[in-house]
Amino acid sequence: MSQTAFISHPSCLLHDMGHDHPESPDRIHAIQDAMIQSGLANFVQKLPSHKVSIDLLKQTHTPRHVERIQQHAPIKGQYLNIDEDTRMNHGSFDAALYAAGSGMVALDGIFDHKFSNAFCAIRPPGHHAEKDKSMGFCLFNNIAVAATYAQQQYKLTRIAIVDFDVHHGNGTEDIVKNDPAILFLSSYQYPFYPYAIPEKASANCLHYPLPAGTDSDTFRQCYSQRVLPELRAFNPQLILISAGFDGHRSDPLADWNLVDNDYSWLTKQLIEIADNCCEGRIVSFLEGGYSLTALSSGATAHIRALMRI
Repeated sequence: MSQTAFISHPSCLLHDMGHDHPESPDRIHAIQDAMIQSGLANFVQKLPSHKVSIDLLKQTHTPRHVERIQQHAPIKGQYLNIDEDTRMNHGSFDAALYAAGSGMVALDGIFDHKFSNAFCAIRPPGHHAEKDKSMGFCLFNNIAVAATYAQQQYKLTRIAIVDFDVHHGNGTEDIVKNDPAILFLSSYQYPFYPYAIPEKASANCLHYPLPAGTDSDTFRQCYSQRVLPELRAFNPQLILISAGFDGHRSDPLADWNLVDNDYSWLTKQLIEIADNCCEGRIVSFLEGGYSLTALSSGATAHIRALMRI
């Protein structure tokens, strides 16, 4: 039995923001193809996501926000502009429900001892979606929904969220700020989108801004000396990862110079902490990554590390 689950759903491919949009269905295809070509697909548990309940969404986001997205879902052939770079088509609402539900499938499997960790290959991504606002390619906050579910269903009181996407997870911070049960640790390029960094973050939200041009040495030093010690001290019962691969040197939308081995290295560090704190319990959610080549190789490196091979 594989210790790693690969969770996705065909509905995630039906969310489409236009042929020229970088957050495209091809992102999921690229990861799945790389898993097959590398041989890794034969050694993970492939599971379909389930739709998240509207009730759980409304406990993570405001009811007004959930209803707004639900009621304004366009009919086939039309688009709804959420902001200047976020759109909905007829498949977006269902895709968002399956994306937000992936964490529940992962957590249930982990706590039923069917596997010890999971990668959720889902879209739309989530970490820019705030409590009452969709933005930055994101409709609902997938990782925050998973944290809500972990608190309610499994009564966890120490949940760590590690966000290594090149963009700050402003939405996740907006939802989990001031919640002592959650420690949010976010490394990101700064100054850069979404630009809305709070002057004084809440005590449970730790910021690690790094400049354009950040390379492997700078990134690993930040994690070794600053991020990982905070994570160990928190002694989490569960680690959730916002896994963005847009810090890769080949990504067209950002200015870092990371390589595949950086994602593998960091994943191994997180596994070591999870082994010591929480029986290896990790759930990773796909966020950014817009070079299909870099996304597929970076995600494969990350998943390979989760598989411990």
